[in-house]
Amino acid sequence: MSTLAGATALPDAHTCAQARLTRDPRFDGLFFTAVTSTQIYCRPVCPAPTAKRFTYYASAAAAEASGYRPCLRCRPELSPGDGTWRRGDALLARALSLIEQGILDEQPLSALAERVDIGERQLRRLFVERLGVSPTGVHGTRRLLFAKQLLTETAMPITEVALAAGFGSLRRFNAAFLEAYRMAPRDLRKQRVEIPGETLRLRLGYRPPYDFDAMLDFLRERALPGVEVVDATSYSRVIGSVDAPGWLRVSQWPASHRLADAHALRLELHGARPSQMLEVVHRLRRMFDLDADPRAIIESLSADARLRPLLKQRAGLRVPSGWDGFESAVRAVIGQQVSVAGARTLATRLSHHFGQPLSAPLAPGLDHLFPTPDVLADADLGVIGLTHARAQTVRTLARALLDGHVDFRPERTLDDFTVRWGALPGIGSRTAHDIALRASGHPDAFPANDLVLQRAVPNDGSRLSAKALTARAETWRPWRAYAVIHLWKDSMGPAKATSMRKRTRP
Repeated sequence: MSTLAGATALPDAHTCAQARLTRDPRFDGLFFTAVTSTQIYCRPVCPAPTAKRFTYYASAAAAEASGYRPCLRCRPELSPGDGTWRRGDALLARALSLIEQGILDEQPLSALAERVDIGERQLRRLFVERLGVSPTGVHGTRRLLFAKQLLTETAMPITEVALAAGFGSLRRFNAAFLEAYRMAPRDLRKQRVEIPGETLRLRLGYRPPYDFDAMLDFLRERALPGVEVVDATSYSRVIGSVDAPGWLRVSQWPASHRLADAHALRLELHGARPSQMLEVVHRLRRMFDLDADPRAIIESLSADARLRPLLKQRAGLRVPSGWDGFESAVRAVIGQQVSVAGARTLATRLSHHFGQPLSAPLAPGLDHLFPTPDVLADADLGVIGLTHARAQTVRTLARALLDGHVDFRPERTLDDFTVRWGALPGIGSRTAHDIALRASGHPDAFPANDLVLQRAVPNDGSRLSAKALTARAETWRPWRAYAVIHLWKDSMGPAKATSMRKRTRP
């Protein structure tokens, strides 16, 4: 016997039932099954035997708010986020992004409501209607599940786990964990084998299909020597500051026969402070587009005859974005009207000339930090070969970011973001959308002035105008960025690589 709770955000009951019975990983994180008899909630891929009485919840937070505890076998903390609610311009998506960035760690709910321009009561009502729980409930569950993952997968001291999860004191953490999960943090820690060493390893779950090789290909073409290293199986980069540098590596999690353990990337984190860890995970989930729902995206875009075969051929293609917003914006400007290789050469010169060298490499090939806005605001960029106009645009960009005229605040809608950035001299609409795509991973970013796209859509040697392309892409909303990635990938296929070599993506 099953019931639906918070049904607005849930798949229909039949779909939930089929996904649960078949342990379909495509629905992982889109709903949770709470077992009435045990008061435990599970992921759809849980290997535990099927219960007779259960309730479906739209979110882990809603299940916990109803008194259920997370399953220790399938571990709900490993579920990818529901990309339907966490991406795009919808008010709920922007509010969730702010919560993920930690706005409620130190500020009241009224501050969140003000940032998304809605009344506090209305915001609470929206969350309850769509997710079955208040914003503070989402925030609390997010912290506790991250703490649970750290307790299970690492040997971090419990005090550091509390700090990493955003708790101000060990006492508050212990009390919250005990109240929610009916066990003390130390009791959960006893159930795991200690893994010594300084490297912190975490699973970053995703919803299949996921083309990690294509993601690495994209990043490899653009990797900055000294800042990033992309080999055949992993992505690595320097993080932090010159005073407290660290580095990370992302690779595919080793294959497992257990569905609950499969479909994840492996994060290896070195030198990060506990207070940075939640932000690192948040950035990487955006950068590698781990919360996307391929099923919903493919279903929407497949209505277009041009996109249908591309989606079928590369169902796991995602929207890659950059680690840092400023770095991505600078590289978008540098990449204007030059090849990918040329843009990479210029960005490498900029990084080595103006970035901070580390006293010693953190790992092979990782010895530099990308320059900060204050360094580039008045820098003589002509010394690295940038044209006068391009150098001026980079300086203007850095100053505008320092002055607050532009930013990467997640409550910005795509239109607001691109209008602000596009108003800067030397930026324009096309580069503003490129920045939205590479800096924020916005799912609907669409550089309609891009020549590659204008030729790729008709695919017969002709070219659409920006106006015609925008009109054609209206039916692709809110997933236009995924269409862009598929069309770019198709345009750079083996048969077209020579003719398209001088075209570039930032």
